[in-house]
Amino acid sequence: MTATRPAALRPGDRVAIIAPASPFSLAEFEAGVAELRRLGFDPVYSDRVFARELYLAGSADLRARDFLEAWQDEAVAAIVAARGGYGSVQLLPLLDPGTIRGRPKAFIGYSDNTSLLVWLRQACGLVAFHGPMVEGRLARGPAGYDPDTFARVLCRPAPAGEIAHDRVEVFRHGEAAGELVGGTLTQLVASLGTPFAFDPPPGCVLFLDEVGERPYRLDRMLTQLRLSGLLSRAAAIVFNELPRCEEPGGSPLAQETVRSVLHDFTGPILFGLPSGHTDGAMLTLPFGVRARVVTRPRAALVIEEAAVR
Repeated sequence: MTATRPAALRPGDRVAIIAPASPFSLAEFEAGVAELRRLGFDPVYSDRVFARELYLAGSADLRARDFLEAWQDEAVAAIVAARGGYGSVQLLPLLDPGTIRGRPKAFIGYSDNTSLLVWLRQACGLVAFHGPMVEGRLARGPAGYDPDTFARVLCRPAPAGEIAHDRVEVFRHGEAAGELVGGTLTQLVASLGTPFAFDPPPGCVLFLDEVGERPYRLDRMLTQLRLSGLLSRAAAIVFNELPRCEEPGGSPLAQETVRSVLHDFTGPILFGLPSGHTDGAMLTLPFGVRARVVTRPRAALVIEEAAVR
């Protein structure tokens, strides 16, 4: 399936902030709004974004309504999530793919919002963006996200090209290309067996992000992807750094677990691309476009198609 690309973001564009999942820090919200203004955008939001209900940013109905109103607003060029946490999956039964498909625009988020990224790509046929949210990323400025990949992916109607980092390790050499898909491992696995199950295309480049999961839990989730047959659809796998995923006491490490579980995977494997949960600046990745994994002369993810038009 060829994904539909949203329009490239331009200075002055209106960017809506919504809270599809958990509540956020008000101080970080204000800092993130200021950063969007610094980038030249016009951030907008409704009062619903400040709703609170237990561990959620309001009821599912309220969050879905805020998402839909922002999406249907012709003056809004893109939507960025305020925070992850938990709850975005609750919106999916309340959203109509036809409504979303008819007004393509960029949605930017990660972590729990993997549910929305996968749904936008699979149910709506849209490119979606594994990129910085307001809290913890935009709120920290360039210390929290990488402005270069943000601009290359979202603001330029041309292939973003090489996305790399000095700390990326090669676990298996090789070269492979396919549609870039993925997100946070916990959300991908939790979707299986539901009407919104992660369903990657054969020959894909699979990006996997996670944080704070002990090695045996990583093993369990990767094994579930293997037994479901989904890992066999990947031509290449790219991991983030899997921060704080070591066992208490420091051993085993996440790297050891990945090498063990994927010992017979035949395609290239990269480890340590800082997108999603990272202690540094987050790289922005477009899901739904063709990408290539290369390991020589240096390890990189190469975006071969424009993510925006």
